[in-house]
Amino acid sequence: MAYENVRIYVPVGSLGSGIPEDEIDYALAMNPQAISLDAGSTDSGAAYLATGKSKNDRNSVKHDLELIMGAQIKAGIPILIGSSGQAGGDINVDWTLDIVQEVARELGYSPKIALLYSEQDPAVLKRKLADGKVQALAPMGELDDATIDRCLHIVALMGPEPYFKALDAGADIIIGGRSSDPAVIAAFALWKGAPAGPSWHAGKIAECGGQATTACTGQRGVFLEIGPDWFEVEPVDPDSQALPEGISGHLLYENKNPWLLTEPGGQVDVTESDYVSVSDRRVRVTGTKWLPTPYTMKLEGAAGDLFQTIMIVGIHDPLVLNNADEFHEMMSKHLNERAAKSSGLSPDEFNISLRFYGYNGVSGRKPPAGSVPLEIGVMCVVTAKTQEQASQIAKACNPYFFHMPLRLGMEMPSWGLPFTPGDIDRGPVYQFLLNHVVQVDDPLELVRMKLLFSQKEAVNA
Repeated sequence: MAYENVRIYVPVGSLGSGIPEDEIDYALAMNPQAISLDAGSTDSGAAYLATGKSKNDRNSVKHDLELIMGAQIKAGIPILIGSSGQAGGDINVDWTLDIVQEVARELGYSPKIALLYSEQDPAVLKRKLADGKVQALAPMGELDDATIDRCLHIVALMGPEPYFKALDAGADIIIGGRSSDPAVIAAFALWKGAPAGPSWHAGKIAECGGQATTACTGQRGVFLEIGPDWFEVEPVDPDSQALPEGISGHLLYENKNPWLLTEPGGQVDVTESDYVSVSDRRVRVTGTKWLPTPYTMKLEGAAGDLFQTIMIVGIHDPLVLNNADEFHEMMSKHLNERAAKSSGLSPDEFNISLRFYGYNGVSGRKPPAGSVPLEIGVMCVVTAKTQEQASQIAKACNPYFFHMPLRLGMEMPSWGLPFTPGDIDRGPVYQFLLNHVVQVDDPLELVRMKLLFSQKEAVNA
């Protein structure tokens, strides 16, 4: 049977960030066979995995789902969603399901829904660890059982194979847990028999919607067509273009190697890829290879067993601005001494971090010699093992932080307080503890699928 080109519509870089309504009909006129998109990331930190909450508000996700589910009714094609609810944990998947079912009721249809869960049982991971099947990714060190137990939730990034299973089952909408960004976009094409190199490369290019086009934003869509040994990219925004420079450059996005992209089960090799404009809006890519490797899944685990209190001041004093390093060292010394004395805690039981925004708060590096900021915003971050400890340390340090002169004996200043009370309890500190890969014998080994044939009927598969 002759190969037929596969056409995929990627409406936005992340579900909930705002699909432009005027692009829907334009995209449908290009006859896509599937709608695929990502819905999450680790970009915004560990809190969304630890808590099971979405970064996006429910109304924004519902708005986007209304558009693509309306498009599905018109076109009769499947929808594939990866890393649902931001972090792709089980709670995030179920949260997205609730919105999908609400939209379906309002639109008056009953799609067959597949749920792909990739949250992990700590006991299973401990067995994998004991069998030598878990390896650390830089800069993490070797994993131990205690670190696994500290995690509130752990997910494994899926490849495309669980989506194959859902498509085989006839799913109209696939709500996937944590997935590789390119995998959810490449999945339909691979399922239809498209070549691995072009399919995976196309998935990488479209992972952020129109980011790789002249639209330069993930809030625009792209259209992909995958041929027998090539793929083409075209923005869905009529005012934007796909250009060879932007398409070729996107492999550097969130990837340290400009020629190789590591994915579950292989690597995308673009060393011989060629990028050519086939129209003023469309680029064709040829020569991409897929290099199979032993199958691994990346593990992400988030903990929340430390607590923080913060304080903020603004400083416009020329004397401090001209001696910022000296001021930082002096304040840090006195705050740490005050904290230890008032709390009775040892230095390894708490941490005080001073961050000078306007000076080096973002980069952490010293500015060029002779550089003087116009003003500095100082954020004091107190971290301890309980919220009570962090709060009490901040209160003890309050007079020093808000009124410390550059040198003792000088007239006591009052720095600019943006809020009162000056100490703000942040609550738990969420952090990633797992950045590892786990070897699996089967791509479906660590994934569970549930099928919903109607609003009420469910089958575990």
